[in-house]
Amino acid sequence: MNYSELIQAYFERSTALQWYWTIYVLVIGGVLGFSTFRQRPELVTTILISILYAGFAYKNLGAIETTAEERHAILLAIKDYPASGPKAADIQRVRTKLEPTLPEYDVAGARYFHIACDLLTIAFLWAKEWRRRTPELSTAKVAV
Repeated sequence: MNYSELIQAYFERSTALQWYWTIYVLVIGGVLGFSTFRQRPELVTTILISILYAGFAYKNLGAIETTAEERHAILLAIKDYPASGPKAADIQRVRTKLEPTLPEYDVAGARYFHIACDLLTIAFLWAKEWRRRTPELSTAKVAV
């Protein structure tokens, strides 16, 4: 691969990473919306949604981690690319301006954030199910 192909691959992996996060947020919104608008308590449905969501979250996190590792490997290849040959001056000029703007991806931070959001989403599902099962809490009025 030449230098420009490495840069293109880096940004393709960055775009893929962003898409995994976008899909993740959309699925959370769908799950929370579905849970919010359900009227009747249905334990089996809540269990099924929790299991399906946990499976999705596990695979999504794996995809995010893999893509971030690929992006990191490409970043290392960009930084190690030798600036030699007929295009050495061009490579060096691009390198001095571009490479400082290419950030390292915090995989551990992304993992912790993902897991925290997963736990909160599942907790929300179960809290809404519990709330549907205790009608006195949802219809009780606070006396002032």
